[in-house]
Order: sequence, then C-alpha cells, then structure tokens
Amino acid sequence: MQSATLSLSSPCSIPSLKPRKFGSTAVFNPIRISCSSSVPKRHDHSASSHTVSVNSLPNRSWHLSSSSPLPLRAWNFIPSDSRPDHFEVRATAAESADEGEKSGSLMKTLELGLLFGLWYLFNIYFNIYNKQVLKVYHYPVTVTVIQFAVGTVLVALMWTFNLYKRPKITGAQLAVILPLAVVHTLGNLFTNMSLGKVAVSFTHTIKAMEPFFSVVLSAMFLGELPTPWVVGSLLPIVGGVVLASVTEASFNWAGFWSAMASNLTNQSRNVLSKKVMVKKEDSMDNITLFSIITIMSFFLLAPVAIFLEGVKFTPAYLQSAGLNVKEVAVRSLLAALSFHAYQQVSYMILQRVSPVTHSVGNCVKRVVVIVSSVIFFKTPVSPINALGTGIALAGVFLYSRVKRIKPKAKAA
Repeated sequence: MQSATLSLSSPCSIPSLKPRKFGSTAVFNPIRISCSSSVPKRHDHSASSHTVSVNSLPNRSWHLSSSSPLPLRAWNFIPSDSRPDHFEVRATAAESADEGEKSGSLMKTLELGLLFGLWYLFNIYFNIYNKQVLKVYHYPVTVTVIQFAVGTVLVALMWTFNLYKRPKITGAQLAVILPLAVVHTLGNLFTNMSLGKVAVSFTHTIKAMEPFFSVVLSAMFLGELPTPWVVGSLLPIVGGVVLASVTEASFNWAGFWSAMASNLTNQSRNVLSKKVMVKKEDSMDNITLFSIITIMSFFLLAPVAIFLEGVKFTPAYLQSAGLNVKEVAVRSLLAALSFHAYQQVSYMILQRVSPVTHSVGNCVKRVVVIVSSVIFFKTPVSPINALGTGIALAGVFLYSRVKRIKPKAKAA
C-alpha cells in the first residue's frame, strides 16, 4: 500500500500541488493530518480514518499522509450549473423592482394629471354657474355666504365620517387663523362682485396681476426684495392688463376695482400666512387650514349679508323678482360645490408639487377659464383685447419661471 509522507518544520514551506482532473466532476480525497511532538500521542479510537486531530502545538513536526492508494491530488473545482441561475434570479428581482418603481411613478403622474384636470374643470363650472346666477341675482354678498355655507356643510360631513382627520384646534390657533379668514372672505367677496359687473374673461385678466401685488406686499411686510428678473416679468403683466382694460367691451370701474381689491386681499392672505404661521407646533396641513377658514368665513360674512342685503334668497322673494326659483337654486348649489371642490383640489395639488409648479398650473388654469368663458358666453373680444390678455398671461408664466432664480450671495 503506497503512502506519501511530507515532513514540515517551522518555518514550513508547502510545495505546489498540481491539480489533476478526473472526469467531469470534482474529486477530493480526504486526508489525515497528525501532529507528532515530544508530548505522548493520544488516539481517539472512535474517530474514522479520515479525521483531523491536533494533539499539541509546541515542538512539532507535521506529517501529511493519504490513506488512498492514489497519489495526493488537489480538489478540482468545476463551476456548478446553478450559479448562472443564481445571478439570473437576482437580475430578475432587480428588474421586477425597477418595473415596480416605474409603475408607481406612472400611477403618481396619472394621479397628478387627474387632479390638474379636476382643478381646471371645477374652475370652469364655478365661473360659468356663478356668472349665470350673478347676472340675474344681484346680491353678491348673499351668493358668497351661500358658497361658504355649502363648504361648511361639506367640511362637517368630511370630519363626521372620518373622510379627513378632524383637527384639534386651540384658541390660540383660532386667533392666528382669524386674520387669514378675514382676507379670504374679502377676496372671494370682491371676486363675486367683479363677476357680477364685468365679463368672466375680463375679471380673470385683471386677476392676472396677482404677482404684482404679491411682490409689493412681500417687499413691504416681509422684507423680500424682488430680483431684477422678477421686476422685469411684472412689466408685461401690468402692460397687458392695461391694454386689455382699455379695449374691454364690458368695462366698468366697479368691476375693475373689485377685481383689483380681490388681488390685494388674496395676496395679503398669502403674506399673512407666511408671517404668522411660522411656529411648527402651530402649523397644519393646507386642507385642514382651508377647511377651518371656510367655516370661519361663513360665520364672519353671514351677519354682514343679512345686514347689507337682508334675507333675499327665499323662494317667495325669488318668485316676486320674476326668477325661476329651481334654476337659481340649482345653479347656486352647483357653483358652491364647484367653488369648494376646486379650492380643495388646489390644496391637494400643492401638497404634491412645488409652489413654482403650482403657480405655472394656476397660470394655465386662468388661460383655460378665460377661453372657456369666452366660448360659452360668446363674449366679444377684439384683437387688441386678446393681445393684451395674452401679454398679461405670458408675463404671469414668465414670473413663475424667474421666481426660481435666486440672487447671488454678496461676497463678505
């Protein structure tokens, strides 16, 4: 029986072993390593002939022997056929993850597109139904109260059935929100007053000057000085509104100044929200804030409407005025529902996109409302009037783009 013995002494050197292949699979002959030293050897009779035992570490010489009749051979590794499958499974999992991310991103894009579509659609319906009511029912304060009343009922239902989490409001928070509710109330009231006096398209052309008021009020109360790019974008806005006003067929000063007052109050609300809602513990999401402001606006304006216009929405009064009670009531309700829906969707969009993107979307919305109202009401529009409106809206779009450009920091 052949035996191969290799003696190693410290420091030891291991000769290179050349691999030798047999067939198509790996062959490995177990070996036995024994260590001889001055310490007497201890044998474990329970172990098999193919075991490894180390009896002592000091003063040692190593004997490497093989009980196999064949010469000592190195283990010949042949890659298993399962390893490519392993990598293939991992690649498939990664591809599945990428497909999942793409699918999720696509769903978010479709959801955002749907929200923008609803925002524009509700806006169109609100302006059309609201204008139809105000043309025959000349009580804008009462119309505004009805819109806030319907919004209050919707908010109450939303909180009652847990469609949206009911907030816990403190007296201190209500005191902070009160100024916002006041300017919100005035902004919507002035808008309705303007819509009752002039064409929808002209009201929204004037409301394109909102960026002008935003820049002026931010500079006065927040100390935010505009960049030259922002100032430059305001020029076509102002010029376009002036050109459209001069050539507007339905122009009258009451409608013009009401729309201007709406711009002032709406942008005051934005500035106030930045100025007072600064504490994180007092902050709340936009939808909750809008819901609370809607309720407060109703209770603020209802007494004013009764005092200024009286109770003029009863069926008896509408019949005495020669109005179709059902038609006025249904259109008022649809206008109020559309009013609350488009503002709610607007805040939902604002939670998903940046303010700049929302501003661009608002500019597009104004274009859609103007065009749809001109088509629906067959408003006469001269080429110069259309040019002025287009210049103003282009200025609003330019403003929303250059608003992102930050001024260079001054060197110390």
